Amino acid sequence: MKTLLVVLTLGAFAQGAIAGESDCREIESTSGRLACYDAAFPPKVKKSIAVEIDISRAPYKDPFVAEEARTAAKLKNICRGC
Repeated sequence: MKTLLVVLTLGAFAQGAIAGESDCREIESTSGRLACYDAAFPPKVKKSIAVEIDISRAPYKDPFVAEEARTAAKLKNICRGC
């Protein structure tokens, strides 16, 4: 029970430490404030999407192509107006 209380207490204090604000708000010049915010929160670099082409893997084959062909053949054989 005591460990749970200690963990909850530390968790409550850790939130305040994590949420600590930077002093960028107090800077008067706009360029200096912008530089401060840029340093505090650097832009995230987007990773390029690497497309892996595996030659040993067979190309995708739609499993319903054969079923659709059979259904279309059956529909063509129906007499419409005999």
